[in-house]
Amino acid sequence: MLDRKSDPYTNGDGSRIPADLVSELLMGMRLVGVEYRRIEITPPFGLRFGTVNGRAQFHFVARGQVFLRCGQTVQAMNAGDAVLLPRGGLHELVSDAEGTGRDITDFNAAPLCHSVSSIKACSGEGCRSSDALVFSGCMEFDLGSMHPLVGLMPEVMLVGTLLDRYPEVLPMLEAMEREAHGERAGFAGVLARLADVVSAFIVRAWVECGCGDASGWVAALRDPRLGRVIAAIHRDPGRDWTVAELAAEMGSSRSVFAARFLAVTGMTPLRYVTELRMRLAAQWIGREHMPIETAAHRLGYGSQAAFSRAFKRAMGYSPGAMRGQNSAAA
Repeated sequence: MLDRKSDPYTNGDGSRIPADLVSELLMGMRLVGVEYRRIEITPPFGLRFGTVNGRAQFHFVARGQVFLRCGQTVQAMNAGDAVLLPRGGLHELVSDAEGTGRDITDFNAAPLCHSVSSIKACSGEGCRSSDALVFSGCMEFDLGSMHPLVGLMPEVMLVGTLLDRYPEVLPMLEAMEREAHGERAGFAGVLARLADVVSAFIVRAWVECGCGDASGWVAALRDPRLGRVIAAIHRDPGRDWTVAELAAEMGSSRSVFAARFLAVTGMTPLRYVTELRMRLAAQWIGREHMPIETAAHRLGYGSQAAFSRAFKRAMGYSPGAMRGQNSAAA
């Protein structure tokens, strides 16, 4: 949960992530909808979702009450509530906290527009005001060079905790409710874009509030001097960084900097630089289809061969093999 009255960049223990670093974190955020569903269904019901490949899941309740169940945790959601599950995974939306779910792919879906479909599972001749209305989205979610943050996020992130801090979210939720109910021309596309924006607000709020209880290298982001170092590395990952240059960014000796960096992040500064480069390379080559030679040059490698060797040491496979796997999956 977010502390609604605290400094938006301050964690509960008083530590804070600098505002400029929050901007750095979110500049690389990639949140793109893959598949959306407008679901109208008569209780009792159970809907089971199981996103894969690290995709996030978003749900918005436009009408009725549903219960979100993740493992043993059950959370009631009422009309106007929204939730983001940044890592997706198996979960259910049910009309009764004790109910069971049926796989969402078992329902007949009618296409509304590109990537948006409609499921009507209402009893009788048509859907009524007593039936639940839910809008769900499956999303590709990446924070770019800061992607490790995704693994540190809570399993479930509710929008209700944001409304006092971000009152501008409320009109978006109200607009989603109108679009879901009204089915006006183009409503499916409008709903999808609003879902993307609300999801981005949820992520930004978590980062601005200090990343919750996340530890490890997030502690480095809260340390003003180490935070400067990490921001410098992420701004220019292709630079031939030395420990001395990074220590100068922090304003300390090499030995003090290296010991502090290792203690907080669990890795040496140069290993951190290498892992960052490889994460970026995997994103550029695998998802954005950048030529391997171009990625090698942008990340400061003198040759494609040197880059490929470093990539294989870090990832366990060559960049060419990764590209082939992604092409086959597509």
